[in-house]
Amino acid sequence: MTNFYRGIVVLAACAVALIASIGNAVDAQSKSAAASDEWPTYGHDSDGKRFSPLTQLTPGNVGQLEVAWVYHMRPAPATPAPAPAPTPAPGRGGRGRGSGFAVSETTPIVIGGVMYISSPYGKVVALDSSTGKELWAYPVPSGTPSMRGVEYWAGDNKTPAQIVFGTADGRLISLHARTGEPNETFGDKGIVNLNTPEILQGLPGNNGLSSPPTMFKHLIITGGRTQENPPLGPAGDVRAWDVHTGKLVWTFRSIPRPGEKHFGTWAGDSWKNRSGVNVWGLITIDAQRGIVYMPFGAPSVDQFGGDREGDNLFGSSLVAADANTGKYLWHFQVVRHDIWDADVANPPVLLDVKQRGRTIPAVAVISKSGLLFLLDRVSGKPIYGVEERPVPPSEVPLERAAKTQPFPIKPAPLSRMSFTPADIATITPELEAECRKLLEGVQIGGPYLPPAYNRLRLSFPGNHGGVNWGGMSFNPQLGYLFVNTNEMGQLSGLKDRDLKSGGRAQASGVGNRVHPDAPYESVPGGGRFKFENLYCQQPPWGQLTAVDVNTGEFVWRSTLGVTDSLPPDKQNTGRPGNGGPIATAGGLVFIGATDDARFRAFDAKTGKEVWTFKLGGAANATPSTYLGKDGRQYVVVTSTGGGYFEAPLTDDSIMAFALPKR
Repeated sequence: MTNFYRGIVVLAACAVALIASIGNAVDAQSKSAAASDEWPTYGHDSDGKRFSPLTQLTPGNVGQLEVAWVYHMRPAPATPAPAPAPTPAPGRGGRGRGSGFAVSETTPIVIGGVMYISSPYGKVVALDSSTGKELWAYPVPSGTPSMRGVEYWAGDNKTPAQIVFGTADGRLISLHARTGEPNETFGDKGIVNLNTPEILQGLPGNNGLSSPPTMFKHLIITGGRTQENPPLGPAGDVRAWDVHTGKLVWTFRSIPRPGEKHFGTWAGDSWKNRSGVNVWGLITIDAQRGIVYMPFGAPSVDQFGGDREGDNLFGSSLVAADANTGKYLWHFQVVRHDIWDADVANPPVLLDVKQRGRTIPAVAVISKSGLLFLLDRVSGKPIYGVEERPVPPSEVPLERAAKTQPFPIKPAPLSRMSFTPADIATITPELEAECRKLLEGVQIGGPYLPPAYNRLRLSFPGNHGGVNWGGMSFNPQLGYLFVNTNEMGQLSGLKDRDLKSGGRAQASGVGNRVHPDAPYESVPGGGRFKFENLYCQQPPWGQLTAVDVNTGEFVWRSTLGVTDSLPPDKQNTGRPGNGGPIATAGGLVFIGATDDARFRAFDAKTGKEVWTFKLGGAANATPSTYLGKDGRQYVVVTSTGGGYFEAPLTDDSIMAFALPKR
C-alpha cells in the first residue's frame, strides 16, 4: 500500500472515530424519555413535565454548585468592528432587537453525551455536554433557527437519528444528529418550505417557527408564528410531516372551515384569511394514547375584535387531536373572544391527579390570564369544576365582548386580576407619585375588563402578565405543579379616528395592537403600567407557586426576583421574565426567567430559595439538567439578556453548573 493510500485510510479512520465520539449512543434508546438521566426533548419527555429523575443535587448541597463550563454563542469577530447579529423577525412569538448580541431562549437538549442548541447567530450547534466543546455547527442557509431550541428523533432502520428544527423565515430542516449534515432525503436536500399556499392564503407573510417542533413516532408536528398584525395573513394551522421524506401527512385547521365542527363561532366571513390562532409556543403529546395537545393563541389583531364577532374558536384554546391523523377530539376555550392577547402559549402538562383512591389522567393548561385549569386529558372535562361568570361589556361601539368567561373553581387565580387605587405601589414616594399620575382618568376594575372607549383602561394581568410561553413543571413524587407568573398591568384604550385623513390606525404603547384599517386607534399614553423599570402596583411583581394537583390548593408561594435599583431593604419585589421552571427528583426547582439576571434553585417542598447565581444577562429561557459522562449532574441555562423587559443585551452564553469534582 502506498503512503498516499495509507494516508487516506488513516484520515478515514480518524473521521469515523470523530463521528463515533459525537454520536455514541445517539441511536440507542435504552430508556424511556421519562426515565432518562439526560434531557432528550424540550420538556424532558413528550408530556411536558420537565421533571428529571436525577437526585445528585439536593437542597442540602445545591449551594456548592459552581460553573463547570461556558459556551459563548456569539462568533469571534473577523474584524475589530463586528456586524450586528441577526435577531428573530417580529411576529407572534418571535421578537428581537438589533444589537451586537442577539436574544436567545433556547433550552439545550442532551442525548448520548451530546448537547444540541439553536443559536441566534444563525447556527445549530452540537456540544460535548460535559465540557462544552463544540463538536459540529450547521450554518442555517437563511433566517435564524427557532429561538427556543431544537427537537431530536431517535431514528429507525430507514433514517438515522435526526435533529429537526424550524427557522424564522419558514423552513423546516432535518440534520443527521451525528454529523450535522442535512438529510438529503428530507424535502429538498434537508429543507421543507413551511410557507405553502394553503398557509399563506394568497397574502404576504410567513409561518416561521419560534419554538421547536414535537416528534411523535415518525411525525414532526409543527405550529407556527404567523403575525400579530395585520389581521389577515398566514393561517395558524398545525401540521405533521414525515421525518423520512418531509411530506405533509396531516393538517389541523386552527379556524374551522364551513362544514367543520365549531365553524359557527365566527360571524359572517370573519374567519376568512384570518391570521393568529396559532401554536407559537410548544406542543405536548400523550404518546401512550396517541393524543396531541395544541395550545392556541389569540386571533389577530389582539385587542380589537369588532370585525370578528363570536367566540372565535379555536382562539386561546387547548385542543386535543389524534396525533396519528390530526382528527379533532375535544377542546377547552380558556378565553372567549380574546381581546386581551391572553394566548395559551405554554406547553400543556400531562400529569396524574389522585383523588379518593383513583387516578385521573389529567392535563394542566394556563394562559396569560393566570387561571389554571386541570382537565381530564381524555375527555377534556374539568376535574375541579369551572364556572361561567359574567364579565364587563365593552364600551367600544363596534366591539361585542363575550358576556361570560370560564373560571376554575380550583385552583385560585395565580395572578392579580383586578386593581383599585389602594393597590398603588408605595415603595418610594417618587414611584407612588408617578403611578398616581398614570392612573388619572383611567378605568379600573376587573377581571376581563375590555379596552375602554376614548380613555384608557388598566387590565390585570396585562398582555405579558400571567404565564407566558415558559410554562410549568411537575414533580410526580410530590404531586406539585410549579408555575412562575408575571404581575404586569396593561394600559390601553380605543378612540375614533378620522377615516378621511387616510393612513393606518396608530397604536400606543408596547403590546397595544389595533386593526390598521378599523375606525378606531389607540388612546395615547398606553403601554405597561410602570414607571421606568418599576411597576405601579404593590409587589410582588413576579412569583413562583407550587400547586398540589391532588387538592387544587397552593402549597407555597415565593417571591421570584429582586430589583437591584432599589435600596437593599426594598429590593425583594419579585421581577417579571420569560422562561419556566424545571423540577428534579432531588427535591429542587431550577429557574432563570427573571430580568434581574439570576439563576435560582428552590426547595420543592418548602419554596425556600436555596441557591442563587448572578449571570451576565437575563436567562430568558427554560433550563435543563442531565448526567454527564463524568458522572456529575449538570444544570444548564441560556443567558443573553434582552427580551420583553428592556433588560440590556449583555451576554450570549450557555452556562453549565455542577458540584466540584472530587
